[in-house]
Amino acid sequence: MRHAPLQRRRLQARRRLFRAGQPCRSLFLVHAGVFKTCVLSEDGRERVTGFHVRGALLGIDSFDISVHACDAIALDTCEVWELPLSWLRTEGSELLPYVTRMLAAEVRRDWNWMLAIGSFNAEQRVAAFLLDLAARMHALGFSAHHLLLRMTRADLGSFPALQLETVTRALSRLGAHGLISVARREIVIRDEAGLRAMLQHA
Repeated sequence: MRHAPLQRRRLQARRRLFRAGQPCRSLFLVHAGVFKTCVLSEDGRERVTGFHVRGALLGIDSFDISVHACDAIALDTCEVWELPLSWLRTEGSELLPYVTRMLAAEVRRDWNWMLAIGSFNAEQRVAAFLLDLAARMHALGFSAHHLLLRMTRADLGSFPALQLETVTRALSRLGAHGLISVARREIVIRDEAGLRAMLQHA
């Protein structure tokens, strides 16, 4: 990446990095902040397809088509490094294996979530989401148990296919069981082993 023509871009919360249908000319490496990607369902409602933290590569799902397949929206102050596809396909071909690995990892993550949605109840889905987010944040050097959610609860529910009210009830039940504590958007995982045990009883 040292010789890549990277352009840094900063976005404030709720600003779109790109929209579905917009020409796809670049990939974007998340350097700071959290993004959500989303699409519109057939009934016109927004459906969150993922949350992306530092190190994620946005736009990778549109690598082989001419337009972006989803919207990417900053959830807080974010910075991305823009990598032109024209350069990547010519002078930057040595980076293509890296892009392929990231795409494969994204496919595996999608598989895991499809399995979770199909076999987990609401509390298990929320527990799985919190554990996954905690693991990703810990890999970036943050606390594995102290989470500050950048997304709304409606966004949190949209990703694992839950209603807002269902997410709120699930968080309350997990808190009542002493597994987590919740204060607005701050969540503390009190019993990681207990959350993981929940996922063994799908």
